[in-house]
Amino acid sequence: MTNFIWITTRREMMHFYPNAPKEVEFLKNMHRHIFHFKVYIQVFHEDRDIEFILFKRFIEELLDDFEEDMGSGSCEMIANFLYEEIKERDKYKGRHIKVEVSEDGENGVIMDYPNQ
Repeated sequence: MTNFIWITTRREMMHFYPNAPKEVEFLKNMHRHIFHFKVYIQVFHEDRDIEFILFKRFIEELLDDFEEDMGSGSCEMIANFLYEEIKERDKYKGRHIKVEVSEDGENGVIMDYPNQ
């Protein structure tokens, strides 16, 4: 059995899709979404192995860093960025991580990163 805790957050961000298909070419222009995030991280015991509020604050700080360079970033790119940053922290090494990112809570991605 694998146990996870998870946090959610959301934020307004701007991006564009330079290679958008003709049917949705309006996406080539900078546009706004409310991006929704849900990050799961494996825990090894049931007594606050990772404290929810502190983990959420950590994720929000990471998003502050990413937002400045969002540009043409996709949901998948944001998820990969979060994973790469999380796994580099000593206290989170070797844990199974899942990251969900969606545009406006409608369409998105779930990226699953089994513990390495």
